[in-house]
Amino acid sequence: MKKIIFITGASSGIGLACAEKFASAGNDLVITGRRLGRLQQLQKSLESKYKIQCHTACFDVQDKVAVNLAIAQLPDYFKAIDILINNAGLALGRDYFQDAEMADWETMIDTNIKGLAYVSRAIIPAMIKRRSGHIINLGSIAGHEVYEKGNMYCATKSAVDALSKSMRIDLLKHHIKVTLISPGAVNTEFSLVRFKGDQQTADKVYENFIPLTATDISDAIFYCASLPAHVCINELVITPTAQANTIYFSKEDSAK
Repeated sequence: MKKIIFITGASSGIGLACAEKFASAGNDLVITGRRLGRLQQLQKSLESKYKIQCHTACFDVQDKVAVNLAIAQLPDYFKAIDILINNAGLALGRDYFQDAEMADWETMIDTNIKGLAYVSRAIIPAMIKRRSGHIINLGSIAGHEVYEKGNMYCATKSAVDALSKSMRIDLLKHHIKVTLISPGAVNTEFSLVRFKGDQQTADKVYENFIPLTATDISDAIFYCASLPAHVCINELVITPTAQANTIYFSKEDSAK
């Protein structure tokens, strides 16, 4: 059955892979992000390839006013959102706590925590009215286990873990599913953003082992979203075979 999927951060990485995956199954989409050109190009591609309906909304999830306005102004058809994929998020910097830039902290808090909350808060009331819906939050294994120089990023993903659990409890009586997806190392723009455009440093993160791809995560998200109405996966932790947790990797054998 065709559904309406709302995806934040859809212009690249896991968000883009989710858009492709859900559109290929015949679902209609609302794709959002900060880069209008990329969104419009993706919209054109998805509508042409899969003959689905796709609406774009360009905004930054950090901006509460812009979030509320974009969702309020959705065409009537696209307001009946079945699945919300809270994918927008980022890491900035990899510094010791005492050396970290405050601006990086604030951007991570405003995007990873407040942005997720703003979007969810704007969409959930309509799901409650329909007594149906599924919220899928992108967390991280960094939300379960801190690592050196991870400080504020780990804290924000710990908050996503807590928010997901509290949403699940608060929305239980409304028959709304909440799923937390916690990936390990995924080779996307994530590290390039974290290291502020330093491609060489970003590439080293994924050396000598086979990381996850955005498609690996979108496949898992699609699976969680495709289960019967009485089944909810509350949390899924996904790592490459070469990664046990945030600290332990096997970087000698897995790439052979």
